[in-house]
Amino acid sequence: MSSVDYTKEYSVVEGSPRLSEIEDIIIRPLNVKPDKKFYMAISVTLTMLLIGVISLGVSFYYGTGMWGNNNPVGWGFPIVNFVFWVGIGHAGTLISAILFLFRQKWRNGIARFAEGMTIFAVMTAGIFPLIHVGRPWLAGYLFPYPNQHSLWVNFTSPLLWDVFAVSTYFTVSFIFWYVGLIPDFATMRDKTTNALKKVIYSVFSLGWRHSNRHWQNYEMVYLILAGFATPLVLSVHTIVSFDFAVSVLPGWHTTIFPPYFVAGAVFSGFAMVQNVLIFIRKIFDMEHIITLDTLEKMNKIMMLTGMLVGYAYAMEFFIAWYGGVEAEQFAFVNRAFGPYAWAYWIMVSCNVLSPQLFWFKKVRRTIPAMFAIAVFINVGMWFERFVITVTSLSRDFLPSSWGYYSPTLVDFGILIGSFGMFFTLLLLFTKTLPVVSIAEVKAVVDGAQPTHGDH
Repeated sequence: MSSVDYTKEYSVVEGSPRLSEIEDIIIRPLNVKPDKKFYMAISVTLTMLLIGVISLGVSFYYGTGMWGNNNPVGWGFPIVNFVFWVGIGHAGTLISAILFLFRQKWRNGIARFAEGMTIFAVMTAGIFPLIHVGRPWLAGYLFPYPNQHSLWVNFTSPLLWDVFAVSTYFTVSFIFWYVGLIPDFATMRDKTTNALKKVIYSVFSLGWRHSNRHWQNYEMVYLILAGFATPLVLSVHTIVSFDFAVSVLPGWHTTIFPPYFVAGAVFSGFAMVQNVLIFIRKIFDMEHIITLDTLEKMNKIMMLTGMLVGYAYAMEFFIAWYGGVEAEQFAFVNRAFGPYAWAYWIMVSCNVLSPQLFWFKKVRRTIPAMFAIAVFINVGMWFERFVITVTSLSRDFLPSSWGYYSPTLVDFGILIGSFGMFFTLLLLFTKTLPVVSIAEVKAVVDGAQPTHGDH
């Protein structure tokens, strides 16, 4: 039987770089002064962020009447954007925790960046529930602690479950991210010649000495945190879906929402990770660390989750027809052919049709094609949240209370500002911390693991 060299087709790290070369490549962006491209990029993102800050200032000064929310559409852009950004944050923990538990080595080159993206996306998402309550200075009452007014939260509300789920998810993801950074902080501490950086890296490395005992403890803690984070990936967006599913509103009152929302979150999260990594690997010369094989595997996951989302779309119509509830049937016909039909068909085109191009290997391995498809996916997933939220509210049981929701410039300004905040944090991340895990990539380089005879 002829031997086949699978490493060429499914390489984790291309070529045979020395361990010191990997360290230098990953650390280099932190030691080089920002160039004009970086300043241009961050000026664009800060401008977007400024637009959002101004829009929020207008909202605080004049009130939420500056938004397009009306009666009956009490949930508009803020909740749409909240669900969208929480979904974006799912891919990071999926790549880090679940793929780590399944020992998928191709995750090593992208896990660190995906973890950071998770934290920034959840921070961005947290803004929208705060501003949507109308009195963000009273947000502390969402947490069940004894207070002088003897006020207690409504534990039966899924909106409160969101507070616990998202805050727990953020906390565990942040700890998981930091624990993975500890060996890299020690590496940077040993390589830097700057006295101030050495002190900072020494503090954050927690006395790491690369000893066998430290590695054993690190791997055990990392495994436990991965075990904690895995159910959180499934629970957080499941609970977000309960915001809709526990209601009696046609189009929302459905048990398919939890798995449907989780699949959609992974779908959009992987698309965002892929989009940004394409720029990162090119700008920082990491094509042999963030390989084309890794991007192709991400594209396959997007194709799978895209088909799951498409199945959920079809099943919603089937259950509405099979259930025989007239209001439910109308809700879905209204989505596809009513006043928001344009949004519905943008959603279907982007989320169901465009990922089918990933069946072709040439498309999966062509950078411009995969980038464009991932952009379409993120656009489609935002419209999915818009369609779910707005169409069911705008036309409910009573035709006399129907209304049309039109977002205002302030709504769009806050949306632009959220993207500005997210991408600003990502750019600062690339200049302050290693975007790729040095320790994990070194572990999968050819020759990193000792060989014993024929084993």
